[in-house]
Amino acid sequence: MSKKKRSSEYRVPFDGAFRIRKARTSPGKAGGSKSEEKAALAELVDEFDELQRVLYADDRHSVLLIFQAMDAAGKDGTIRAVTSGVNPASFQVTSFKQPSRNELDHDFLWRTTLALPDRGRIGIFNRSYYEEVLVVRVHPEILDFQALPDEVRGEDLWEHRFDSIREHERHLSRNGCLVLKFFLHVSREEQKRRFLSRIDEPEKQWKFSTSDVRERGHWEAYMDAYEAALNATSRPWAPWFAVPADDKDTMRRIVAEIIVGALRSLDLSYPVVTKEKKRELEEMRVRLLEEDGAAGGG
Repeated sequence: MSKKKRSSEYRVPFDGAFRIRKARTSPGKAGGSKSEEKAALAELVDEFDELQRVLYADDRHSVLLIFQAMDAAGKDGTIRAVTSGVNPASFQVTSFKQPSRNELDHDFLWRTTLALPDRGRIGIFNRSYYEEVLVVRVHPEILDFQALPDEVRGEDLWEHRFDSIREHERHLSRNGCLVLKFFLHVSREEQKRRFLSRIDEPEKQWKFSTSDVRERGHWEAYMDAYEAALNATSRPWAPWFAVPADDKDTMRRIVAEIIVGALRSLDLSYPVVTKEKKRELEEMRVRLLEEDGAAGGG
C-alpha cells in the first residue's frame, strides 16, 4: 500500500460521515512489530529533519500540528518521538492548560493565535482551541468564567465556535500555514490499563491525577464532543486524522508518515542564489584562499 493511501486511511472525511465509535483504536494489519515500527519511524524522522531544513530556508510556509486526545493517549510521547533528531530550534511547542484570567478576557482563539509559528518554522499545539468545543462542551459550567454576553450563550454556541474555527484555519491556510490535526484515538480499555500502570509504577506516579479518573466518567460525552468537532472542522485546508493510539509505536510511525507526506506536498526548495550573490561568494572564496597563501608565505 502506498504511503499516500496509508495516510488518507486515517483522514477524517470532509462530509461529516465520521463515526468515532466505528473508528479503530488498534492498528490491526496496518501495524508492524515493535522493531519494524521503530526502524520506520527513524527513517521518517531523518526525512522530516531534511524537509524542515528546506522549510526554514524556503521561508514561505509555516506548519501547525495540533494534537488532541483523551488522557493517557500518548500526546507527549508522540510529539517527542516524531521530533527527535530534528533541529529543536525549528519548533515552537505550546501546551495549553486552564486559561488564565487575562486569557479569559479575550475571545477563545486569542491565546492560541499568539503562539502561531513563524514562516519557516513548525508550531506544535499540545491541546488547543479545540478544548473550547470539547472539555467546555462536556462541562458547560466552564462558560460561567468566560464572561460571555447572554445572547452568545444560546443553543447555537457550538456551531458558532465551529464556524470561527473553520474560518480561522482557512485564513491560516490562505496565508501559507499547513495545518494538520491529530486525534490520537485510544480505547477506554487501554486508557484504564495505562492509568493502572501509572498508579503501580513509581516512576510513573507523578503523571497520575485524580481528575483523570473523574474525566473518564464522562467518556461517552467526550466521544460525542470529539465526533461533532471532527466532523465540523475536518476540511481540505485543515484535515483531521483519527490515528489508532492503543499501540504507541504504530501510532507514532503513522503520525510521522502523515507529516512527512504533507511536507513533501508543499514543493519546498532552497532559495535560488542570484548572480550578484554568486559573485559575492566567489570573491569570498578568493579572499579565503589568499589567506592560506599569505600564511604559507610567512
